Amino acid sequence: MSMIKFPDNFLWGAATASYQIEGAYNLGGRGESIWDRYCRTPGNIEDGTSGDDGCDHYHHYEEDVKLMKELGLKTYRLSIAWPRIFPEGFGKPNPDGIKFYKKLLTLLKKNGIQAAVTLYHWDLPQKLQEIGGWANRKVVDYFVEYANLMFQELGDLVAYWITLNEPYCTSFLGNWVGRHAPGYHDFGTALLVAHHLLLAHGRTVKAFRATGLRAAIGITLNMNYNYPKTDSVEDRTKAELCHAAWNRWFADPIFKGCYPREAVQCYQEKGIMPKFDSKDLAEMMQPIDFLGLNNYFSVQVSKDANNWPLEAKEENFGDDFTEMGWGINPEGMYDLLMRLTEDYGGVKIYITENGAAFRDLMDHNGEVEDNNRIEFLYRYLSDVHRAIEDGANVQAYYLWSLMDNFEWALGYSKRFGIIYVDYETKQRTIKKSGRWYADVIKHNGFEK
Repeated sequence: MSMIKFPDNFLWGAATASYQIEGAYNLGGRGESIWDRYCRTPGNIEDGTSGDDGCDHYHHYEEDVKLMKELGLKTYRLSIAWPRIFPEGFGKPNPDGIKFYKKLLTLLKKNGIQAAVTLYHWDLPQKLQEIGGWANRKVVDYFVEYANLMFQELGDLVAYWITLNEPYCTSFLGNWVGRHAPGYHDFGTALLVAHHLLLAHGRTVKAFRATGLRAAIGITLNMNYNYPKTDSVEDRTKAELCHAAWNRWFADPIFKGCYPREAVQCYQEKGIMPKFDSKDLAEMMQPIDFLGLNNYFSVQVSKDANNWPLEAKEENFGDDFTEMGWGINPEGMYDLLMRLTEDYGGVKIYITENGAAFRDLMDHNGEVEDNNRIEFLYRYLSDVHRAIEDGANVQAYYLWSLMDNFEWALGYSKRFGIIYVDYETKQRTIKKSGRWYADVIKHNGFEK
């Protein structure tokens, strides 16, 4: 059989996030995060759990790095828990927190695994939420202070820096939909939070450049391709509006120094567009080394006058669905990569998350035969390769996730990992998909 081969020096990795795997919520001087607080509110988490214990990566990081080495990972994407560094959000840093990440990053480097470090993957210090969280412009300054300390303390151990993970989720899921911490329901606040996040990103990139560090820096945005449900003018218009409101709202300020006109007009008509200082947009538009892209599914969009404020309905679709209810449609990944390439001048793209949750069960032989995940990865990676062949500058792929973990509002009910975690014993077991992925990394591709 013929092989699908990826470009030389393609970066193969896997990703995790601090709150989802670390545990040790009250150890090593760590402060409380907004997710600690959110999880303690009855009804917020589907199975009533929290990230208090998680996968206990805090105590098992040596074993986890050994497993990464066994899989052959070239790079590993992790996030730093801001409350583990600044328990109060600012002020005096916690030396034990810095020490933990230094040990982890040093071990990665010793094993030849390049570290991709996300500075913010949603676990805002609770003390900062008490002064308004990201809706308070002062938090932008505190974030830059935190980032600068990380550059200073960890800079020689990190190959790739990511300022923010999925600011869409922080702003809209956290402050409008309410399904993420802090659990609010105000669209105007969500827009303000999004603005401050982008401002924090821009100022952090500028601060990074001043350090002279030779690492690369970017941001991770989650995007779904928006297909019109029908070929009607109304559905096509709404699909473009959703693309503007959810995808371009975060990418355009970074690459073009402006918010998308269609979404701004919609928000102004609804009376919910906050007033922003135009100077902020110039600060957001800092040159970055790569765009991190998270993609899991695509949606079909139709006009729906009852769905405020966009008056659009978004539906999952696909020839099959994952345990999350997300449609499997890898062609959406291809179309998205090509659209980003066209809109943002051939931008260098790192796919920083892609994967699927399935109902993984360990059999009597102690193995997890997750063939459905292998099929998912095969199909998505095939379309990533097709996009590269057609001109998309994709240079990295980080599978979500390295291990099963705390899936936010869904608790431990969904498994995304290529490593199975027994949450009672903390035993780790590489799944069949993990062995398959290791083979992909080894051969820089796979059989058609």
